[in-house]
Amino acid sequence: MTVPWHLVGLALLISLAVSAAGFRRVYYFVSLCYAGAIAAQSLVFMLVFYASIEGWVLLMMLALLVYGVRLGAFLAVRERNPGYAKELAGAERRTADVLLWQKGAIWLGVSLLFTLLFLPALLVASLQAEGVWPASAPLGVMLMTAGLVIESVADWQKSRYKQANPTRYCDVGLYRMVRCPNYFGEMLFWFGVWVAGLSAYSTLAAWLLTTLGLLYILGLMTAAAAGLERKQDDRYGTMADYQEYVRTVPILFPITTIYTLRRLLQAFGR
Repeated sequence: MTVPWHLVGLALLISLAVSAAGFRRVYYFVSLCYAGAIAAQSLVFMLVFYASIEGWVLLMMLALLVYGVRLGAFLAVRERNPGYAKELAGAERRTADVLLWQKGAIWLGVSLLFTLLFLPALLVASLQAEGVWPASAPLGVMLMTAGLVIESVADWQKSRYKQANPTRYCDVGLYRMVRCPNYFGEMLFWFGVWVAGLSAYSTLAAWLLTTLGLLYILGLMTAAAAGLERKQDDRYGTMADYQEYVRTVPILFPITTIYTLRRLLQAFGR
């Protein structure tokens, strides 16, 4: 099966339309626009493939829709939380001087990323429409579901904990197993999307584009975890119990001995 470029073009147009909200607030490009673009693509392509989509492919699309809606709702609620006002104010200051052409470049870049992330689902749906059963979809959907559950539970646990303990790091629930379970869940979700599409990667272009999207989001999540580690070190680094926590609980991947990503930040001069 060749890449359905006309549908890829439609996916990009959807992402561009939704991501235009980032021109209002730059940080929306990587938050609400991200969630909205994934949800919008899911809805549109469930309609495009309504005559053929079923089974695991339908579950894959629904999982992507749930992912986008859940993330968007979480971000919207967090934005209205007075306890998050300082973070938002900082984001506003950091992006206040971004020029229009720079916003345009970001808009195009994130829209391309959102399209590439969704591409495995588009390829799988196209394969099913041709009458071929995508054998990789079941395993991929199970990985997606696990990642979605982990990320959702982690966000809920941290939000609830911070309401009661706003000045302390979160080390309850999933945070006893890994310090960034929400980022790990997100990485597992997108790895599941990529795995689900394996049966449909019949061309070099499909392999390259889908793998590029996966590697980019994995890199972003790793960098985000490294950035969070730096912030927490600055905030809690003098606390003895925090030092014990970071010494014994992996930073990003559970059941590993990777306890820090500081060298990653140093490699990029940050």
